[in-house]
Amino acid sequence: MSATENAARAVKGSASASPQGPVSSREDAELLAALGYEQRFDRKVSLWGNFALGFVYLSPLVGVVSLFAVGLSAAGGPSIFWIVVIGLGQLLVALVFGEVVSQFPLAGGLYQWSRRLWNGRYAWFTAWTYICCITIGITSTALFSSDFVASLFGGTAEEPGISSSPGQRLVIAVAVTLVCLVCNSFGTRTLALISKIGLAAELIGIILVGLYLLIFQRHNSVSIFFEGIGTGDGGGYLGAFLGASLVGLFLYYGFEACGEVAEEVPNPARSIPKAMQLTVVVGGLAALFAFAGYALAAPDLQSIIAGQDANPIPAILQASLGTVGTKIVLAVAITSFIAGVMSQQAAASRIVFSFARDDMFPGSRLFSRVTRKHRAPRNALLAVNVAPLLIFVFVYFSPDSLVRIAAFQVLAGYAAFQLVVLAALRMRLKGWRPAGAWTLGRSGLAINVAALVYGVLAMILLAAPTGDADTPFVDRWIALIGFLVVSAVGLVYLLVAKPERKSTAPEGDAIEIAERLRARAARMAVTAERKQP
Repeated sequence: MSATENAARAVKGSASASPQGPVSSREDAELLAALGYEQRFDRKVSLWGNFALGFVYLSPLVGVVSLFAVGLSAAGGPSIFWIVVIGLGQLLVALVFGEVVSQFPLAGGLYQWSRRLWNGRYAWFTAWTYICCITIGITSTALFSSDFVASLFGGTAEEPGISSSPGQRLVIAVAVTLVCLVCNSFGTRTLALISKIGLAAELIGIILVGLYLLIFQRHNSVSIFFEGIGTGDGGGYLGAFLGASLVGLFLYYGFEACGEVAEEVPNPARSIPKAMQLTVVVGGLAALFAFAGYALAAPDLQSIIAGQDANPIPAILQASLGTVGTKIVLAVAITSFIAGVMSQQAAASRIVFSFARDDMFPGSRLFSRVTRKHRAPRNALLAVNVAPLLIFVFVYFSPDSLVRIAAFQVLAGYAAFQLVVLAALRMRLKGWRPAGAWTLGRSGLAINVAALVYGVLAMILLAAPTGDADTPFVDRWIALIGFLVVSAVGLVYLLVAKPERKSTAPEGDAIEIAERLRARAARMAVTAERKQP
């Protein structure tokens, strides 16, 4: 179906609140029609629901718990400053994304933005990179939740933090994935509700536990966050500090999920940019607060810095909160894991749906379907969970492979982000002035350039080798190798199959759409002025 036909159908049935049709306001449906698509989802995700979706994807509690020991063992207390540095950089990216999504509030986010800013081929590669990132994200999040589940149901006062066996990890990961899949199948309202529950649980957990640790359980001085600068082994402290950048780099992605569900959000041109910025700012502050609380409350900080305690959080909680308190925090963390997997599934399924809707995905007719009752892309949801289930089995037989599999995940995510940032800058230099309801105004170009510079530097840090000289070559360069392999596979398919030739959907029309939106806004202003007495 052509974009013109889609637009005609959308205008004809633009506003609906019946069980047979999608729930949407006329204004939102007409904007979607102007972009070439008909309303097929229910718009039931509020601003706070949209923010919650991005927040639980980012999940500062899970990020800090996972990276706390890594940062301290690499660079000591000053590693906390990477949460601030990377947060500011990702805020620049979120501002660029905000302008783009405000003009193109479409399901599929990064894919649609790249398509409208450049073309279908460029968008296909961006989406391929991002889908691979999220697929591994679903996998790693579900697998990493296994130790928390094992500690919740099997930990003791003497051994609060335990590691799950390969069999337990397989069963728990599959169970978490299937539970999230079933919940996602019930549509937008269930997704938003569970995201809000995850947001509330995580914020309450971070704030209450953090305040208790800072007020009643401080064993270390604030000076630990400034000690170690100018020292270090071998090449000096700078190399160690750069190595700790993973503390921030692995934390700040997920805010883009706010835009993946744009066609399920009322007034998305205004609310989604705000939700993205809230995700980065609130998520960063929460992570900073949690990291500081754990570091100041650690009874044996030196053993963590020396790398002797690779899983210190359960012991810190046990010493500070006791068994009951530790179990409560573990339950909150598991809630965050479940909400995070759900948000990742939702983001991946929407981009597959958007791919298929534009006939850019194998089996497009199948994967572009939306269920009548719950308005959920069920076939796309099923598709994005096939690879994680297969990887779960692989990890069962090769437990040490999890780190290698997950290594390229964040690099691929950052690369997909920067492909959008680059496309926005290219179009801006060609004369594009964003015309959505939310813009950066005259500062847009400078912020766009700064976001690109930051993103390239972040990718260099992520691609850098890890370990020491005795670490095998593949293990040291696994992030870059994995990214190059995935990119090569995508490029081969793109060049051989040429999927963009099958699609008649709009592309490269950012300037044209901006002019239409400005003209429409001018007409509406004149009409409103005439109606005034």
